[in-house]
Amino acid sequence: MIKYLENEEELEQEIKEGKVLLDFYADWCGPCKMLSTVLEDLTEVNKNIKIIKINIDKLDNIAKQYGIMSIPTLILYNEGKQINKKIGFISPEELENFVK
Repeated sequence: MIKYLENEEELEQEIKEGKVLLDFYADWCGPCKMLSTVLEDLTEVNKNIKIIKINIDKLDNIAKQYGIMSIPTLILYNEGKQINKKIGFISPEELENFVK
């Protein structure tokens, strides 16, 4: 499942349970658009992960809170705890390994 975050308050609730992948992106970012396709493919294969897309132009406070300096940035949570972080585009194979 891919969800676009609407506001800051939603985020804490979203990352509490299960495996959640935060995708910090911007509409103008080429690598972010390429990664978006890879993320969609991941949701077809791995139904146990929730992907939350965070537009840094619309939710810049969250981007600052998480120290996002480059996009795309992926942050993986499991049961509310951050377990992994990756900056930049990654291939489908790398993404599979990243979320395991």
